[in-house]
Amino acid sequence: MTRHCIALAVLSLLTIFSYAQPSLPSSFQAKTVHSPEGADIFVRWGGTGPVVVLIHGYAENSDSWAPLAADLMKDHTVVVPDLRGIGRSSKPTGGYDKKTQAKDIRAVVTALGFDRTFVVAHDIGNMVAYAYAAMYPGKVERLVVMDAPIPGIEPWNTILLNPGVWHFNFHGPDAERLVAGRECIYFDRIWNDFTGDPSEPDEATRNFFTASYAQPGGMRAGFAQFTAFSTDAADNKVFEQVKLTMPVLAVGGEKSFGTLQAVIMRHVAINVQEAVVPRSGHWLMEESPVYTVKLVRQFLDSPAAAIPVRTTADKDGGETRLTPGEFKFPQQGNPGTGSSGVGGIQTVVLKGDPNETGVYTIMLRVPAHTQIAAHSHRDDRVATVVSGTWRIGYGDKFDESKLKALPPGSFYTEPPGQNHFAETGGEPVVVQITGFGPSSTVGENLIDLLAGLLTP
Repeated sequence: MTRHCIALAVLSLLTIFSYAQPSLPSSFQAKTVHSPEGADIFVRWGGTGPVVVLIHGYAENSDSWAPLAADLMKDHTVVVPDLRGIGRSSKPTGGYDKKTQAKDIRAVVTALGFDRTFVVAHDIGNMVAYAYAAMYPGKVERLVVMDAPIPGIEPWNTILLNPGVWHFNFHGPDAERLVAGRECIYFDRIWNDFTGDPSEPDEATRNFFTASYAQPGGMRAGFAQFTAFSTDAADNKVFEQVKLTMPVLAVGGEKSFGTLQAVIMRHVAINVQEAVVPRSGHWLMEESPVYTVKLVRQFLDSPAAAIPVRTTADKDGGETRLTPGEFKFPQQGNPGTGSSGVGGIQTVVLKGDPNETGVYTIMLRVPAHTQIAAHSHRDDRVATVVSGTWRIGYGDKFDESKLKALPPGSFYTEPPGQNHFAETGGEPVVVQITGFGPSSTVGENLIDLLAGLLTP
C-alpha cells in the first residue's frame, strides 16, 4: 500500500495530538509525574476498581491501548503512561534501559496513590513490564505480556541473528539523520513487516504515531530503546535467577510470535498461561482488538492459573515413594520449564526444580493426537514412558519416517542441544524425565516461525 509522508510543517505538538484516532477515553484524567530517575512521565488514568497498568510498545504510544482501556475502565482503574522518550513524556538523554524505565512506572503508580496492580504490556512494553515484575514482585497481581522477546532470555540470541529484526541495530546519529523527514517510510516498513493484515494499522493510526515520533528528539529517544538492549540483557540474566511467581499470560499473534511468547516467559516465570490470537500479526490492538481485549479481561478476572504441580512428598531431597495414583496432575494444561512448551501438556514436578541448578524429575501428560515439533533442551536428560505409546524421533525437522513407537516401560535419551520430536496417537501419553537443571527449550517451530515472519 502506497502512503504519503507527513509534511514537516504539521509536526507541531498542537497538530500531533489533533488526529481523530487512536485515542484513550476522553473521561481519563491526565498529569505529568516526575520520576526520580530523571524523566517526566505523562500518564492518563480513569475508571474505578482494581488497578491495571498498561505499558505500550515501540512505533506507538499510550493511545494504542484505546480499545482495552475503554473496556477495562468499566470495572477497573486503568493507568496508561507514555514511556520515557515517547509521546508526551520527556526525552532525556539517557535512562532507556528497561530497569530504569520500570522505576519510572513505579513512580507513576505511587504518585497516583496506588500500590499493587495488574500489569499488561506489548512489544518493548514487555521488557519494561518484566523488569517491573522482577524488581517489584509483590506489587504485581498478574502480568500480561504480548508479542515480543525479552533481551537476554532464550531464544534471544537466535532472534538477533534474524534479518527481520534489522531495526534492533538501527540507531545512532547517522540513523537519526537518515530518518529525519522520512519517519513515515521508516515506520511503514516496521508496521508492514510485522502485520498480519496489510490494512492495519490504518492510515490515521500510522499518521498519528509517526507525527508523535517526529517531534524534536523523538527518533533519538526511540532509537535509545534499542541501544539499551545489551544492558537490558545483562540485567535480565540477573532477574532470571529468581522466577516470577505471579500468574502470567503470554499472548502471541498467530502470524507473529504465537506460542513462542509463552516459551520465552517460561524461562522466567513458573505460572504461565499461553494464548494465541488467530490470524493476527504483531499489532494486536489494531488487528484483532475484540479478541485480544476478551483474552486479557478473562485472564485478569479469572481464578488463579494452574502452575506446575509439586508433589508434597518431595521434602528437600528426602525419601519419596509414589504410586501411580499419587501423581496429581493439574486440571488444565501447564507446560512448564523442561517441557516442549506445547499447550495442553500437564506437568508434575516430582523432585528438584527444572528452573534451578541440580537434578530434577518431572512427569508430563501429553494429550492424545498431539504433534510436537523438533526442539531441544540445554541439559542432558533421560526418560521413561509410563503409559501410552510415545512416538519419538531425532532430527532438526519433524519427520514421520524417523519416529519410533515406544510402549510403556521404554527408555530414551534427550542429549543436550540435540533436536527431537514426538507425537501421540489416540490416547494420552505419560513420560517421566530426569535432567540436571536449569533446563530450557528451543524449538524448530519457533525458529521457523521467526524466520518466516520476520524476514522482509
